[in-house]
Amino acid sequence: MNTSSIRIAPSILSADFAKLGEEVRAIDEAGADYIHVDVMDGHFVPNLTIGPNVVKALRPHTKKIFDVHLMIAPADPYLEAFANAGADIITIHPEAGPHLHKSLQAIRAMGKKAGVALNPATPVDAIDHVMGLVDLILVMTVNPGFGGQAYIPLEDKITAVKERIRVTGRPIDLEVDGGITPETARKAIAAGADVLVAGTAVFKDGPAQYANYIKALRGAA
Repeated sequence: MNTSSIRIAPSILSADFAKLGEEVRAIDEAGADYIHVDVMDGHFVPNLTIGPNVVKALRPHTKKIFDVHLMIAPADPYLEAFANAGADIITIHPEAGPHLHKSLQAIRAMGKKAGVALNPATPVDAIDHVMGLVDLILVMTVNPGFGGQAYIPLEDKITAVKERIRVTGRPIDLEVDGGITPETARKAIAAGADVLVAGTAVFKDGPAQYANYIKALRGAA
């Protein structure tokens, strides 16, 4: 695979929260393609992170795509707030509301790209009837809630999603998030991933290393 086709989405969940604006600028300059924003509610997942006001505050720090992953339930009441805050892609879970189809329609009606995230135990067929509405499918290779977890080998699932994307003929991103390192990135890319979310693997040693770590992930192809 051409390494230029692999996009890297550093997760600011692993950034220094005392200086998030600086961190976002640093990963932008280091070559990030997307800025991945993990939103957690302490209910759908066992952690609390950030809300739309933080996304709004970070928006002026970069022109890169804000890839916002909502690990919240219900998600519908907050879609507009995140859209207005500057999200470019809004990804939700099938389990986060009663009507996935309607939620994706709402995201697209706001002029944003719509994503669906599949937890490790969520079956791939959860997306079968919404393939015409998605711009991104996120395969979680950890159970969401915390950074720094070990990669769960779900290459068969990634490949199954890739095949569904191929059949549509639509330009849908296949994103993989969870335990991504240069070693696990290679497996995810071989299975079909074209966007990699990485938190610890990018942010672990401070801004001086961000470009090197992003390059290492991109080179995993």
